[in-house]
Amino acid sequence: MNHPMYATSVPVFKQMLNSLQAILNKAEEHANTKNIGAHVFLQASLFPDMFPLLRQVQIAADFAKGVCARLADVPVPEYEDTETSFADLRARLTKTLEFINGLSPAQFEGSETREIVLRPGTPKERKMLGQAYLVSYGLPQFFFHVTTAYAILRHHGVELGKRDFMGEY
Repeated sequence: MNHPMYATSVPVFKQMLNSLQAILNKAEEHANTKNIGAHVFLQASLFPDMFPLLRQVQIAADFAKGVCARLADVPVPEYEDTETSFADLRARLTKTLEFINGLSPAQFEGSETREIVLRPGTPKERKMLGQAYLVSYGLPQFFFHVTTAYAILRHHGVELGKRDFMGEY
């Protein structure tokens, strides 16, 4: 049986990471078709004080792996932020999907009441229980970055719609 915390996290992250991969494919195809350098999209943002597409995708992957790892009580995999291309970003998403696919529902047992400590030992340290961490922090943060990545590409002319955002479900 799927644990509710597993069912509320892993399948959601998988759906949206796969959607993000498909969106990046469309963006790369669009760039190639229109003869626009990939860097134009990878460094694009919605406003100058916002992270560009490249960083939005990195952060989305970080939230997916981080939330799942903390709820499963396993070490959070560390990724270097060295991506510079659509292919690199897709590889990061694939690596993230492989990690979360390797987690079992049993590992999420008790996670709703497990204390999650964010930024331990720093002035920004924050503690919360697993269910609040997932529902009030992890998922909203993840969706913010996935949505922003979608919006950047849509704003810059990539033909995307709601079906692209939602992906397979």
